[in-house]
Amino acid sequence: MNALVELWQSLPLAAQLFLKGLAVVLVIFPLGGIGSLAERKISAWIQGRPGPNRAIPIWFRYIPVIGPALQRLGAFHLMADGLKMLFKEDALPGHVNKFYFVLAPIVAMIPALTTVTAVPFGAYVDAAGKTVPLVLANVDVGILAVFAVSSLGVYSLIIAGWASNSKYPFLGGIRASAQLISYELSMTLSVLPVFLWVNAPGTTGTLSLFDVVQAQAGTSFLGGMWFVFLMPVSAIVFFIALFAETNRLPFDMAEGEADLVGGFHTEYGAFKWGLFFVAEYAHMIIGSGVFVLLFLGGWNPLPWLPLATVLGWLGLAGNPFVFGLASIAVFLAKVLFFIFVFMWVRWTVPRFRYDQVMKLGWQKLLPLAIGNLLFYAAAIAIIELNYGLLAWGALAVATVAAFVLILRPQARAAL
Repeated sequence: MNALVELWQSLPLAAQLFLKGLAVVLVIFPLGGIGSLAERKISAWIQGRPGPNRAIPIWFRYIPVIGPALQRLGAFHLMADGLKMLFKEDALPGHVNKFYFVLAPIVAMIPALTTVTAVPFGAYVDAAGKTVPLVLANVDVGILAVFAVSSLGVYSLIIAGWASNSKYPFLGGIRASAQLISYELSMTLSVLPVFLWVNAPGTTGTLSLFDVVQAQAGTSFLGGMWFVFLMPVSAIVFFIALFAETNRLPFDMAEGEADLVGGFHTEYGAFKWGLFFVAEYAHMIIGSGVFVLLFLGGWNPLPWLPLATVLGWLGLAGNPFVFGLASIAVFLAKVLFFIFVFMWVRWTVPRFRYDQVMKLGWQKLLPLAIGNLLFYAAAIAIIELNYGLLAWGALAVATVAAFVLILRPQARAAL
């Protein structure tokens, strides 16, 4: 392991950057294709039908066990779809603004491939006994980098809708811009309590996702508690906003096949169409990863049970290679679970109306996120200043009143 680290550090900076970029492309594109296959298999399972299980090349028919297993899994459908996307005629409609029409899917991929660099996907313990994150760009402003870059993805939808010179794509682009701006506010406010908690008074300030995981890797009551239990409202608001940010049902207003034919990508086909959906699955993967890091302890298997403790029981905590592989495995298992939840919700919950989406974002989630932030700011102040039970009682009463006010049913309009 140390030899590999030394070899990596000896490479020129340009070579390191090239290999990191190549690694991102080689991981994200296959995961996007696998996500497409998983979507169809999971939807078939939920709806009680077989799903893709017929296609098989002629030479695979004579391979026992492996050939039929891959056929039932639908792997050859994935191969066929990938080849079709690459080699199908990529028509360019005559009525579109050609430069921006081609630019839109490229712009969609840039945030998807960039944000993954700031997301730690594991860790290992170095020779000095220090836990080191496995991340392409270990920046101290990790969550800020993720939010700043991922928010640029909306421009691809706006450009695609405008450049198509067609009413349905244009409406889809307008919907996308309004929806993403609305839910970004709630998403950002929902994570602020996490960093208020991590950045205790007197400590060095940080926005690093790795530091958030380390704050959940303790064994004490609060030090080992995952933030999904400590800050459930933050987790719920972030998770709902994540659906809206990734344009997944029931928030896929930018596509809305029932009323917009296909929305912003109506005029697209072949490879350019595929890039939009690879970007969508990439945002799902990255969003799920960020949720796991913020609220589910990252690569720690259970609350109050950090990975180092588990490997210590097995006598493997000092092995950086085993630690790294185990951390990646635990992290990916959690991410895959949430990708399944994304697909489960898509094929279970009906699509909202556009006015319902806007009402939920502005009238429910945003006030809830603001109230949640104020609650934790007050709670941290009470803890730090040791105000006592009277202050906690006043905060509890104010919280209940605020929740009733925010979540109360709206009065019906007079008929």
